[in-house]
Amino acid sequence: MQSSTAVRAATWLRDTQPAGITTLARDLSLSRTSVENALAVLEGHDLVVGVPGRPHGAGRPARHFAFHAASGLVAGIDIGVHSLRVVVADLAGTTMVASTSEGVGPSLGPAEQLDVVIRQLRDTIAGLDPRQLRAIGISLPGIVDGAGNVVASVIFPTWVGFDLVGELGDRFGCPVVIDNGVRLATVAEHHMGSGRRFDDVLYLSVGARVAAGLILGGQPRRGAHNVAGDIGRVAFRGINERTGQIRWRCANTAKKVFELARGHDAQAMRELSEFIDELGRGIATVVMAIDPAVVVIGGGMSLADEELLDPLRESMQRHIGLPLGLPVIASRLGAEAAVHGALIFAFTQCAGQIYKVGPLPPPTITPMTERRLPQ
Repeated sequence: MQSSTAVRAATWLRDTQPAGITTLARDLSLSRTSVENALAVLEGHDLVVGVPGRPHGAGRPARHFAFHAASGLVAGIDIGVHSLRVVVADLAGTTMVASTSEGVGPSLGPAEQLDVVIRQLRDTIAGLDPRQLRAIGISLPGIVDGAGNVVASVIFPTWVGFDLVGELGDRFGCPVVIDNGVRLATVAEHHMGSGRRFDDVLYLSVGARVAAGLILGGQPRRGAHNVAGDIGRVAFRGINERTGQIRWRCANTAKKVFELARGHDAQAMRELSEFIDELGRGIATVVMAIDPAVVVIGGGMSLADEELLDPLRESMQRHIGLPLGLPVIASRLGAEAAVHGALIFAFTQCAGQIYKVGPLPPPTITPMTERRLPQ
């Protein structure tokens, strides 16, 4: 179905610049009357405001219209054990505030965990009008179905069956949507990160665990059972089969293993080489199944940059055995990928409630430097 005239006019003004009726009618191939009617609808929903136009010769300049981005807010939240991130944008996708604090304790009950999330969101938007909040997107570790129910989570098992969407929606009076964190990180990399020029993206989060997300034909892949990308426990040997945790022998963390390898520690160098080769073998298996246009490596281990990527490319090529010329590149968004994915997810899934006139496509997200909340 063709977008309504109001949606088309709102999208043009949001993503372009203030314009007059003549310009809108020309660029949207509409009559002046249709544009005037659309602008009246948008003004009624506080989505556009009149602004002075540029004078052309004698007489008063024609009235122009600008998208009223400040009339509402949309939030993205990434919930984890090690960090809790919040980003809040206006209706044009410009980030107004962002924050990071310590993560949510997995030993807390679900109501207490939810209180931690609510407190940080309220602290982050302090100084803004909370009544302007029109939608919230949530990213968390776990398998989430299409209705926003947490089906399984090794990290937060008490949230299985807990009505996180309903509870948070009641507290803030707006729609709430939720999805798996790696899937949403993939969405962000496709929308505004390293995968933005590609329709088929394989995103690998490599940190304490290995997980993947897929963009196929420009759309995130969920799968028939909501588990597309949950490959860490089955595609890579040597990983804890229950939790997906990477097992290291010569140190407790990947960061320490890399440090030891840089110092020419023979055991660390051997272990790191074995891990990267196993990672390359697992990725090669997935690559041959879906044939992506690009592989994006995110997660904490991506901070090693070419120390990881160079040998990983060599391992993948050796296991694939075909001259694919497949780009393997680092995540652009790093640790911020999932929270921005949650924000994009809210804009996508709740577009009708956010903009009132219909489903505008998600805007281009403009990040800002975050501020850390006091502990």
